[in-house]
Amino acid sequence: MERRYKDICEKCNCKAKVFCKMTGTFQKKIGNPDVLILLTNTVSHKMVQSALCEVKQSDTKICRLHSSSASCLKNLLTELRREKNMCLAEA
Repeated sequence: MERRYKDICEKCNCKAKVFCKMTGTFQKKIGNPDVLILLTNTVSHKMVQSALCEVKQSDTKICRLHSSSASCLKNLLTELRREKNMCLAEA
């Protein structure tokens, strides 16, 4: 699925970092994205909490998708591009 999410983001002309599993360096790799998309059905609660804590002090927009379907991700990226008219970063 990780590759599929990256392909969807590329088709929408969005830069993306996709994390499907929690690693030791996960928090350092998030960086300072414009938007953080959390597929809450796919990742662990601990991973969601770590991601939220990492971007807490920045002006990062946080979007939660409770479905991990490709169509939901496409719809969200389309909506965000209309809203901000910019290329987005995903977590």
